[in-house]
Amino acid sequence: MDNRLLKTQKKNFVFKIIVAGDGGVGKTTLLRRFVNRVFDDSTIATIGVDFFLKEVEFDNAKCSLQLWDLGGQERFRHLLDSFIMGSRAALLLIDLTRLPKIQGILDWVNIVRLHDMNLPILLVGTKYDLEDAIAIDDESALNIKSTFNMFDYIKTSSKTGYNVDEVFKCITRALIQKSKY
Repeated sequence: MDNRLLKTQKKNFVFKIIVAGDGGVGKTTLLRRFVNRVFDDSTIATIGVDFFLKEVEFDNAKCSLQLWDLGGQERFRHLLDSFIMGSRAALLLIDLTRLPKIQGILDWVNIVRLHDMNLPILLVGTKYDLEDAIAIDDESALNIKSTFNMFDYIKTSSKTGYNVDEVFKCITRALIQKSKY
């Protein structure tokens, strides 16, 4: 086969990505903004798990992102074990307008890493558009990132769209890099 043809063929990837965090942090809103390009602040609590699918092209690769939106309420957590299996990465969302409880972050890290202790986690700060209500500064967020061995931190606003695409570019880039080895 012609080597030039091999170089132009796109690789295909399927990545299962868990989206986790406490209830009300904006998981479903972030996913709707990314997948459907709409902002809807009238979402109701996700019961158990919701599922989104988005096809993206990145670095000469076609990627199918399977986005698993985990219900944030504690009463649903017993349902999550089977949904997490096979995930390749996770987004852990924190609401920038509320100080997070370290135990809550630890609980989520343990949930998403239940089947893979080295699962890459991207810390995502939400509601960045609520500037006057921000309670978590960058230094605190970066401390959370390093304490729990997350690979990066990004601030977002689903309302304005600020950095929403960047979150998924960052996680996709990390997964493609990991897949090359």
